[in-house]
Amino acid sequence: MLITIAAVGRLKAGPERVLFDRFVDRAGTAGRKLGLTFTTREFSESRATSGPSRKDQEANALLAALPSGAVLVGLDEAGRSLDSRAFAERIAKWRDNGTGDLVLAIGGADGHGSALLEKASLRLAFGPMTWPHQLARLMLAEQLYRAVTILSGHPYHRD
Repeated sequence: MLITIAAVGRLKAGPERVLFDRFVDRAGTAGRKLGLTFTTREFSESRATSGPSRKDQEANALLAALPSGAVLVGLDEAGRSLDSRAFAERIAKWRDNGTGDLVLAIGGADGHGSALLEKASLRLAFGPMTWPHQLARLMLAEQLYRAVTILSGHPYHRD
């Protein structure tokens, strides 16, 4: 299964980028044995003048790029919080049910438009706090790596 982190905005060079790349590389290396591969796509931020218009334009761009039959997860502060094991199990379930593409979408500064949230199979939250885009992307990459290690049977300190 190809897992894509689809993010509005660019992650610039710096410590966040270094850590993000490290977790994606680690997930990719360990994930191959599990049938999981990883990629990242960046989308331009909308230049619309209003928040709702920006959200709608960015959502439309993300939706237009979805592979046919992809499972979509939208990161949303009002979404559902999962612990790491439940997140790993959800990924395994999609993989085991034959999902070819899993897309985890990170919206722009205003969040996701309603069209994307309505299409999402899961709205995922990292809690009710607002996180900077760079940190949300980094935390997602870390959780994907953690999911791979859990699914690989590595000892998990929360068990």
